[in-house]
Order: sequence, then C-alpha cells, then structure tokens
Amino acid sequence: MRKVAVVFSTLLLVCLASSTASAATIGLFEFGLNVNGTLFTLATLPAAADASAFDPTTGLGKLTYTKTVANGETLSVAVFFDHEIDEATNTFFNEYGVKGSPIEGGGWSWEIDEPGYSFGDIYDHLTGFPGTPFDDTNAVPAGSEDDVSMAIGHTRTYGEAFKVTYTFELTGQPTAAAFWLKQVDPDSPAEIYLTTSYTTQPIGGPAIPEPGTMVLLLSGLGVVAAARFRKSA
Repeated sequence: MRKVAVVFSTLLLVCLASSTASAATIGLFEFGLNVNGTLFTLATLPAAADASAFDPTTGLGKLTYTKTVANGETLSVAVFFDHEIDEATNTFFNEYGVKGSPIEGGGWSWEIDEPGYSFGDIYDHLTGFPGTPFDDTNAVPAGSEDDVSMAIGHTRTYGEAFKVTYTFELTGQPTAAAFWLKQVDPDSPAEIYLTTSYTTQPIGGPAIPEPGTMVLLLSGLGVVAAARFRKSA
C-alpha cells in the first residue's frame, strides 16, 4: 500500500537526484512495544514507558520501560523499529542488516527482517510475543538488500520482587557494546545504533546491570504510523 505507492515515484527521484553529497534524511516509519502480549504505539505508550528523550520523527533518542514485578511474576518486553534512510532519493528497499556478537543472558530473542509488507514475519513475531519469539536470524544480509526492520525481546520469570528497567537508545554513533544489530543504507552516510540496557533492582536494594545489554544499529527513519498498513499482494 503506502510503500508500494511510492516505489515508482521514488525511483524517478533517484534518477533525477543530484550527485552532490548531502546530509541524510532519517525518519521512523513504524514502532511497536509489546508488554506481556499488549501492543503499544508511540501514541499509546503505557505510563510505565518514558519517551521524553525520544524523537518520534527521527526515531533517535532514548526510551525506557520500568515495572516492579512480584515474586513469581513473568515480564515480557519486546520492541520493533521500521526505519528509513534517504527514502525519497534512494528508495527504502536498498538496505541490509548486520549483527554483532551473540547476546549474553537467557530469555532474549532478536530479528532483522523485511517488516512484513512483502515476505517478512518480524511484525507477526512482535504481535505474538512472547508466544512467538523473534527467530534470531538476519533475513536481509548484504547481498540480499530490501526494506529492513529490527526487533528485540526479552522474557523472564522473577524469583523475588524486583524493579525492572529496560532502556532502548538509538544513536548514529558506533557503540562499544558487544551485541548490536545494524541497519545499513549503502547509498547514505547514516547509520543508527540501538543500545538496550537491562537492570534489575531488588526492592530496597541497588540496581543490578544484567547481561544482555545490546546495540541494534538501524539506518533510516520516516514518519511514525499510528496504524499499520500492509502492502497489497
């Protein structure tokens, strides 16, 4: 639908575009947060989520989710980002993804995939999380360029009461974190890293950083969609 409609006009713009280098245009096309099976957009984030340091237009910045869990409670949190880079000048389907070192700690799953308008199943995994976790695969590597999206999720059952905090941060700068997912537009200078830190704090005690801090590198961002539009077959 939306993306199909702009393919031909985008290709025309590519042909007419100046060869002069310019700053990349980055925008967030779609975002999703799944907490214990309930899906939220940026417009419907729960009170436990803080997006005050997150730019909904560029998709850069920091977003946190904090919850106090009881003994025996299970908490599942998953995020999804569909970004575009310089879409108007070099299309949205010329991108590829890259993954860093394996993620540490249990309960995590991740995915790089076409966002579900054509062949990808990443958005289905988001909506079905944690029953359908992400598949830990990169379906859009270099050499198989397409429309790239990124997702990461975590599920854990807690043996005592904790204050749990997830932090998701997107930046255009490289990261020192071992695990990262990267979205690359080879026709643009822009790259975006998403770092994800996870801490647990016993009630009345200090916060404990957990293994699994990561960086997802995403390139390209458009306008946040309030509702999801699928490509027609």
